[in-house]
Amino acid sequence: MENIILHAQPREVFGKKVKALRKKGQIPAILYGHKSKSRPLLVNKTEFEKVFEKAGVSSLVSLKVDNENPQKVLIREPQRDPISLEPLHIDFYKIKMTEKIRTEIPLKFVGESPAVKELDGTLITNRDAVEVECLPEALVHEIEVDISGLKTFDDVIKVSDLNIPEGVEVLNEPEEIIASITPPRSEEELAELEAPVEEKVEEVEEVEKKEEEAEGEEIVEEKKPSEEQEKMP
Repeated sequence: MENIILHAQPREVFGKKVKALRKKGQIPAILYGHKSKSRPLLVNKTEFEKVFEKAGVSSLVSLKVDNENPQKVLIREPQRDPISLEPLHIDFYKIKMTEKIRTEIPLKFVGESPAVKELDGTLITNRDAVEVECLPEALVHEIEVDISGLKTFDDVIKVSDLNIPEGVEVLNEPEEIIASITPPRSEEELAELEAPVEEKVEEVEEVEKKEEEAEGEEIVEEKKPSEEQEKMP
C-alpha cells in the first residue's frame, strides 16, 4: 500500500477571517475521529489537490501536523464553492488500524460494451460507489467494473458480479443492478415523445386565442356607452 503523505499545521483563525487564508492558498480543515478531540487545521491547497486526486475518499492518508508523528486518516468529500469548485473546507477522519470501518469505494467502469458499440445501446450506471466494511489496510482506491460482458440488452452487472478485494465486505444488496444497457428508441417511441409536445403547443395557441377574444370583448364593453350617456343630449 502506497504511503500518501499530507502536511498540515494547527489553525488559530476562525469564522469570517478564514477567507483571508483561502486567498493565500490555505484551506481550513478539521481532524476528528477515533477517541480524539476535534482539532482545527490548515493545509496547503495545491498539495491537498494532488493528494486528493491520488487518494480520494477511500485511500488512507498519513496526515503529518508540524513535527508530530503522522496519523492515518480518511479524507471526507471536501466542501466546495458551487461555482468555482474550489475547496472551502476539509474533514479528516482519524482511524485505528485494528478496527473495521465503514466507508464507500468508488466504482470505475472500464472496457467497451458490444451492446453499446454494435447495437447502439446506452450504458446505464446506477451507482458510482459501493458501501463497504473492512479493516483500513484492506481499502482500495477504486473497484473496476468491466462492462465488456454487456453484449445484449438483457445483460446486467450486479453487486454480486463485482471483483471485490480480499478482506472487503460489500454492504449493498447482492442482487442490486450496477450497470445495464438500454436499447435505442424506435421511430414509434420517438413519435410518441414528440406528439404530446405538439398537442401542448395547440393547447397553448387555443388558450391564447380565447384570451385575445376575451380582451377584445372587454374593449368593446368599455367603448359601449352606458344608458345614462345615451339619454344625455
